Amino acid sequence: MKKSKNAFTMVELVFVIVILGILASIAIPRLSATRTDAEITKGRADIASVRSAIVTERQARLISGDSDYIDGDALDNGGLFGGVLMYPITADTAVGHWSASGTADENTSSYNFNSSGVNVLFTYTKSDGRFICDTTDATYGTQCQELTD
Repeated sequence: MKKSKNAFTMVELVFVIVILGILASIAIPRLSATRTDAEITKGRADIASVRSAIVTERQARLISGDSDYIDGDALDNGGLFGGVLMYPITADTAVGHWSASGTADENTSSYNFNSSGVNVLFTYTKSDGRFICDTTDATYGTQCQELTD
């Protein structure tokens, strides 16, 4: 008698499930690390864009005879950084997004970037046009350093 095999045995199915489980246990941590890296990269790109736009605005003002940097209020004309960026950043408190911190006056404006659940405070200073965060702050210094280095 000759038997024909038309299906997988239980041992073969268990073996495949074990292999898939091992591959999943390796892949899932790597994918979550990739998401964090993407958020940091997005933050770095946003910071570079804002800083570049502030310098470009300053140069345009110098050409027209105005030696001042852009005001904090004008910086947010039409949305976050709408005064200097062609397309303003939409404010959101989710991870990987920007929001206004609410502490602003005519000389400074403050913004938060949510990096891995921690709000990193960035401050724009009109007197010198700097857009920086404090790398020595105990709460967000590490994230600030990741975003600016």
